[in-house]
Amino acid sequence: MNSPATMTMTTIPRNNLPAQLQQLGLRALPVELDDFLARATKARWSPRVLLEQLVQAEVAERSRRSLERRLRLSGIKRFKPMADFEWTWPVKIERDVIERALTLDFLNEGRNLVLMGRNGLGKTTIAKNLCHAAVLAGRSVLFREAPALLEELHRQGPEGRHRKLRSYANVGLLCIDEVGYLSCDDKAAALLYEVINRRYERKSVIVTTNRPFKEWNEVFPNATCIATLLDRLLHHADVTVIEGDSYRVRESEQEAAARRRKK
Repeated sequence: MNSPATMTMTTIPRNNLPAQLQQLGLRALPVELDDFLARATKARWSPRVLLEQLVQAEVAERSRRSLERRLRLSGIKRFKPMADFEWTWPVKIERDVIERALTLDFLNEGRNLVLMGRNGLGKTTIAKNLCHAAVLAGRSVLFREAPALLEELHRQGPEGRHRKLRSYANVGLLCIDEVGYLSCDDKAAALLYEVINRRYERKSVIVTTNRPFKEWNEVFPNATCIATLLDRLLHHADVTVIEGDSYRVRESEQEAAARRRKK
């Protein structure tokens, strides 16, 4: 009687080399096999060189797939690159702090980063660029808006919530965007505390907020854990404040003026 492995192998014709390579777990070579063999023949690769080239191609392909997967799972989506960021627009911005963060040194130190300021000053843009840089550096990343993160945790049952908290605790970099834009109840505050506490002195968190810390009791009214939450968040953290008028409002005014000129 044939073993399962033998039965699986016999489902692929023996002359179908690309399919057999795929069955072995190779990804790059099956799709470019003819080109690979042509290059090997033309260059008269030795068996050792051929194997080295094969391995290099597979490593590159797996790295590419890993990057695509981590970008997809991160939730970063679209963003403006820092090359297009207008540093001169905010009245106050600590460029040195942000550029140092873009080197990702805070990740190695397990430090947090808090970006604070009014709406439309680029906090989310900066945070997304940091997350993207972390993905490119091989880190696992989750970018979540605070209301969505808290709602996701709130609607889970005990087992589901435990799994979600574990994923938020263990991801390489967690970014919680827009804390303070919507008021939340004490249960939401407790969930946010749980996320921060599980990462405390282990892994970095990026938080963007439009509210100074003294107003977080208004964001989470009746919550008793805010002081402890902030203690954990800020113990090892860089806090940078961005001041000025909304960039989006300026863009809207410029577009409106341009439309008026066309009439």
